[in-house]
Amino acid sequence: MNSSKSPGLAGFGVLKNTTCHTEKKISVFFSIIFMTVGILSNSLAIVILMKAYQRFRQKSKASFLLLASGLVVTDLFGHLINGAIAVFVYASDKDWIRFNQSNILCSVFGICMVFFGLCPLFLGSVMAVERCIGVTKPIFHSTKMTSRHVKMMLTMVCLFAVLIALLPILRFRAYQIQASRTWCFYKTEHVEDWEDRFYLLLFSCLGFLALAISFLCNAVTGITLLRVKFKSQQRQGRSHHFEMIIQLLAIMCVSCICWSPFLVTMARIGINEGRSKETCETILFALRMATWNQILDPWVYILLRKAVLKNLYKITSGCCGVHVINLHMWELSSIKNSLKVAAISESPVSSKQINQQPLSSMGQ
Repeated sequence: MNSSKSPGLAGFGVLKNTTCHTEKKISVFFSIIFMTVGILSNSLAIVILMKAYQRFRQKSKASFLLLASGLVVTDLFGHLINGAIAVFVYASDKDWIRFNQSNILCSVFGICMVFFGLCPLFLGSVMAVERCIGVTKPIFHSTKMTSRHVKMMLTMVCLFAVLIALLPILRFRAYQIQASRTWCFYKTEHVEDWEDRFYLLLFSCLGFLALAISFLCNAVTGITLLRVKFKSQQRQGRSHHFEMIIQLLAIMCVSCICWSPFLVTMARIGINEGRSKETCETILFALRMATWNQILDPWVYILLRKAVLKNLYKITSGCCGVHVINLHMWELSSIKNSLKVAAISESPVSSKQINQQPLSSMGQ
């Protein structure tokens, strides 16, 4: 199909003969499965996180739960909106000329793809920064990181992602129907204009920057938690240490594995311009890998919780007969108790109290 012969799609240059062929039944099956599993997983995670937020509303863990809830809600709407549009496109036999005469649907689809792609990555990096501050500077975190500040951060992240998604529209650059004719994104075929390259590289760079921030902050958090665990001779915080380290590793692995193929593919297209060797099947595979991140994100918070890990440990130790971890480390779950030793040891007030104790005893 030639877009130049269709007045409603003139200038888009996206509906043309292509070597990309996807079997309709398999593609519809993937779209419906991804959307259904994503909606159910994120809905379950929202219920769990909101219940936990009500329990820890007045504690320092509330900010982390609020950010996690924002991430899961974003993933939920991403699956709902993008999945519904994709299923509609497949149900309409990918006949964009019939239902997209004014290019409105493709623009909405492209905006949603960019927003719901970048926003979870941004929220993941903000969560990593928040956890890093909470572990390394617990006093500052407890006094400055209030629910109001967290909500402001959520709003700013969403507005920034919206701005990036609307940037092509503000520059009068339409989103393009991709070679498979199943989704819309930046121009990925015959990229010659510097602005088209800029959008692809901007998306990739922002995604890699968010992953890098998450990786660095999570690494600092994990090292700090391990240091506190080995320094302390008490049982305080061990439960939370073990739980947090597993969650941090899972989040980093899921984000890097799922998003790296798509970000690398977009970066290679932007750098190589029209000489890019990326095929339609490669781009679709990378896109589906990125979609899995939004499916697996909620399961990190659903499965990697203290109660689930404790039962898993009991089953594993019962089968293997090896006791690696003392079950007493599951006694405490509050992040406040988990970091009490670190807060007291790093607080300047504690040193003053220790110095004043001999003076008070001499006065007595």
